[in-house]
Amino acid sequence: MREPFTIIRVLALLGWLALTFVAAAVGAAASAEAPTFYAQLDRPSWAPPAFLFGPVWSVLYVLMAVSAWLVWSESKQPTRRTPLLLFVVQLALNALWSWIFFAWRLGSVAFFEIVVLWVLVAATFVSFVRVSRLAGALLLPYLAWVGFATVLTWAIWQRNPMLLK
Repeated sequence: MREPFTIIRVLALLGWLALTFVAAAVGAAASAEAPTFYAQLDRPSWAPPAFLFGPVWSVLYVLMAVSAWLVWSESKQPTRRTPLLLFVVQLALNALWSWIFFAWRLGSVAFFEIVVLWVLVAATFVSFVRVSRLAGALLLPYLAWVGFATVLTWAIWQRNPMLLK
């Protein structure tokens, strides 16, 4: 049952936004040279241009934070613990991927990690839907983008064995 609109709920939304954007900042720190590195890579013709990633991820992070907030606000503590724990774990893996791929240039590890990330995002989606259909729906673009990024990671890793270990 949703709690009435209160200052606690507003602060909670700000907290979920802050947590999500801290993870984004951690990933972005590893991506400082990403546009230059990305331009050096042999990419498939369907790979998006580098300038598209920032705006897409910004929208996805807002949707993710609102989704987590909905689960937090619509559910009592025992019911929301597992979905929100899944959310936090996948968020940490999300930030880690940029370090693995862009900073450490470990293609095989990045591919394995993003597969695990996709599974965790899917599990988070399922657990969120059980609490709030809207919260689950807000994760669908993220799930789709990580699925696309998984295929892209594989393709880039396979095409660039000298640049990605």
